[in-house]
Amino acid sequence: MTMSKSNKFFVTGTDTEVGKTFISCALLEKAKAQGLTTGALKPVAAGCVEQDGILKNEDALALIDSMTLSLPYQSVNPVALKEAIAPHLAASHENKVLQTSRLTGFIQGAFMNRADLWLVEGAGGWFVPLNPRETLADIAIKLQLPVILVVAIRLGCINHALLTANAIRQAGLPIAGWVANCMDDNAECVQENIQSIYERIQAPLLGVVPKCENAQKASEYLSIEMLL
Repeated sequence: MTMSKSNKFFVTGTDTEVGKTFISCALLEKAKAQGLTTGALKPVAAGCVEQDGILKNEDALALIDSMTLSLPYQSVNPVALKEAIAPHLAASHENKVLQTSRLTGFIQGAFMNRADLWLVEGAGGWFVPLNPRETLADIAIKLQLPVILVVAIRLGCINHALLTANAIRQAGLPIAGWVANCMDDNAECVQENIQSIYERIQAPLLGVVPKCENAQKASEYLSIEMLL
């Protein structure tokens, strides 16, 4: 199987804690099961703890576990911040400045490693600030990466999904696909919410993922053929 069009995608979510990393790992597991080589990046991660003398983030470590390329941790997550708060605030508390140009340079360097599928995972939602002028969206825009949108199916998800999809399109980027992540056991009208988004978002539905114990199991509910 070969990838056509773009084989590099930016993964964003409708909010924080919607399962971006879990779905990214599931997509990587799906690709791996089909014999594809994969790589993934978490350019900015807030909420890191020191391991082996460097700050590491659990989301970045999960991506490393699911992808096939073997890269140094700091290539996968070049900016690791201690506090689990908005990245621009965490960076400010550490007297650091986040810049799109520097982050895209890290990403392009990693892309020198060839893979059939590359995922670049954002932090939080689409418009998470990096500094007073730039947001994480600017990374996807500068690199012209098609976007995969993760939607947590719960109260308010229709509005959040449509607002985010509209913002992505206004940025001139295609939505390569979206994933309905059914992670809330107490959510009501799950199928109706999914159908409402499906009818309005005008992008391929890559899968409806129920609550799963691990990304490998979740991968069974995803299709990557529409990304090809």
